[in-house]
Amino acid sequence: MANFRNIYTALLLVLAKATNKELARYVSFLKAENQLLRSRLPERIKLTEREKNRLIRFGRGLGSALNHLCTIVHPDTLRKWIREADQSSSKRKSKTKKSGRPRTQAELEKLILQLAKDNSWGYTRILGELRKLGVTSITRNTVKAILKRNGFDIGPKRGPGTWDEFVTRHAKTLWQCDFFSKKIVSKTGLRDIFVLIFINVETRRVYVSPSTYKPDEQWMVRQAAEFVESIKTEGPKCKILMLDNDGKYSKPFIAALKKGKVKTQRTPIRSPNMVAFAERFVQTIKQECLDHFIVFGHKHMDVLCQEFKIHYHEERPHQGLDNELIGETKTRKRKSKSKMDQPATISLAEIRCKERLGGLLKSYSRKAA
Repeated sequence: MANFRNIYTALLLVLAKATNKELARYVSFLKAENQLLRSRLPERIKLTEREKNRLIRFGRGLGSALNHLCTIVHPDTLRKWIREADQSSSKRKSKTKKSGRPRTQAELEKLILQLAKDNSWGYTRILGELRKLGVTSITRNTVKAILKRNGFDIGPKRGPGTWDEFVTRHAKTLWQCDFFSKKIVSKTGLRDIFVLIFINVETRRVYVSPSTYKPDEQWMVRQAAEFVESIKTEGPKCKILMLDNDGKYSKPFIAALKKGKVKTQRTPIRSPNMVAFAERFVQTIKQECLDHFIVFGHKHMDVLCQEFKIHYHEERPHQGLDNELIGETKTRKRKSKSKMDQPATISLAEIRCKERLGGLLKSYSRKAA
């Protein structure tokens, strides 16, 4: 093999230094040598596809010289191979078929960008709104790619949490409660106002107490009694209520819950994740609603909280519920995912926007036919 490389290299050097007349003599010699070698071979030689392609590559552009040079196959046969190869190459170039997945429909992309422009939502929240509108054919990554391509922030990343088996096992009848406060403008200046919330782990349904400047023991007992009455009429049931070690959860408060057949479970010290659902709702109501207002008095605070509660229950899709609304049945969930409910396209003209609190809270639905 090494000897062959040396001979081939030497031949290239000779050809590179040769004049036109010398090249003609070299070609004549190689042609004579080829004829001698060809006379020792069978009349018909079977070529592999690779050998055939080599003849086609070197035979292009030789023209009538093929009549004198071509000996393994007939010159006309080689010309036919060259024509067929050129036609095949031309057809491949004329095809403009794009690889990969088809682009998202223009109208659907416009809707995604409109949702991103009107709201400070991340891609997961936008996906939930699309699911609510009946658009189930688009994926999470597609929404993310559209936002990135158009310069929108895809939103903060939130890693998966670690949940205690106790929470999973009792989610259906398990509630959590927590306080939150906000500084408001009152007649006497800036004051802290307090709200107590209860949230069901499985359904995400919440009970929001009236606000108060002084969450004393009497007020706490009254909220416990009103919460018990609320779950009796509206549901879901509450068998266990998880709460932290705040001193406001006094013995009379616990007793009022126990009277309503609600067992309380305090979290371990320094274990904030044990009431993560309640704390997440507090973060949500603050970020999506309360942080956008200067609140004047407890009545104003109650109006804001109740408006957000209605939006949270009836209009806002929830990521923890597979981007469904609170209270939607499994039947509707299966129906929304069926092929019959998947629209071929969606137009901005078909979409109705409902606003609350001066347009801060928006919800989208299809116009009635």
